[in-house]
Amino acid sequence: MISTEQIMKFLPHRFPFLLVDRVLDIVPAKAVVAIKNVTCNEQFFQGHFPEWKIMPGVLIVEAMAQAGAVLLFSSIPDPETKFVVLSKVDRAKFKRMVVPGDQLRLDVLWVRQKGRIILMKGKAFVEGELAAEAEITATVLDVSEVKFPLT
Repeated sequence: MISTEQIMKFLPHRFPFLLVDRVLDIVPAKAVVAIKNVTCNEQFFQGHFPEWKIMPGVLIVEAMAQAGAVLLFSSIPDPETKFVVLSKVDRAKFKRMVVPGDQLRLDVLWVRQKGRIILMKGKAFVEGELAAEAEITATVLDVSEVKFPLT
């Protein structure tokens, strides 16, 4: 199991954009199972939608991508010298609304790697029911290649 503190060593995201609370299981270069607890205190519920609190689909995909990034960082040599960016999302489908009180189980599979491009397939479940799925492509950059601030 990987705690939030350990996840923050892998991911640059911080509140309110860190969308992975815990990693339950990880097999490097194979798969990760992570959790996102959805609470009524999430900032995005202030505007999406105040009277009908629904987690935005794009943030469910982002949660899958962040879980995939934890998998990726745990699978590559010298992760501290790398920066991962989301490159593409394909075949995103949303099957169920995600609301406060739900716990998202994020299952992400490593499909293939070609050079510094990694394809993963993610699924998000609530109580065993498929909420969303997507194919996620990420690009691994050397930190030395990234110019900050990004412009």
